[in-house]
Amino acid sequence: MILYDYFRSSAAYRVRIALNLKGIDYERRAVNLVNGEQSCDDYKTLHPQGLVPSLKLNDGNVLHQSLAICEYLEEAYPEPSLLPSDTAGRARVRALAQAIACDIHPLNNLRILKYLTETLAVNEEAKLTWYRHWIDEGFAALETLLQSPETREFGHGDSPTLVDVCLVPQLYNARRFQCDLSPYPTLVRIGESCEQLSAFARAHPDQQQTIGD
Repeated sequence: MILYDYFRSSAAYRVRIALNLKGIDYERRAVNLVNGEQSCDDYKTLHPQGLVPSLKLNDGNVLHQSLAICEYLEEAYPEPSLLPSDTAGRARVRALAQAIACDIHPLNNLRILKYLTETLAVNEEAKLTWYRHWIDEGFAALETLLQSPETREFGHGDSPTLVDVCLVPQLYNARRFQCDLSPYPTLVRIGESCEQLSAFARAHPDQQQTIGD
């Protein structure tokens, strides 16, 4: 498999974690978002949205959208599972993962921030205010949702699931933008549990930097 990613992309970070948890070997090809490589014709032939990640399978098929890729990996490589065995638990995990990937992350990703500063001429302070507002709103809800007996060492139970795959990259980005995480002790604790695992540690952006980035 070939993973087209950018080292600081939250969406690509999720897929790296999922691949590592599943024990799947892959080749990484960097797409530098800051330099605009995602908009080059060659890459847009691969992914017409000009987004990362893309996962090229061994048969040549190309998958897009991080949660869809993670669901594919779950179906094609069911062990270890990223979803609980019970239907209610699976729905809970998917809902928490989507709260991060669909509600928090899209408001704060690079293309949104660039539009704010380059097109709307928003200054740096206002951009950070925007970023931190949406992190706080999303994390406050997650902190409440995770106050459940189903939350144990990880977001759901005692082994990592799709919740954790999404949470850890979002915590990383929140720290990059110096968000105050003290109101969210459950999120921080779960993140710390994840970071003790090799699959998460090897997926960390600091472990990905190459000349291509």
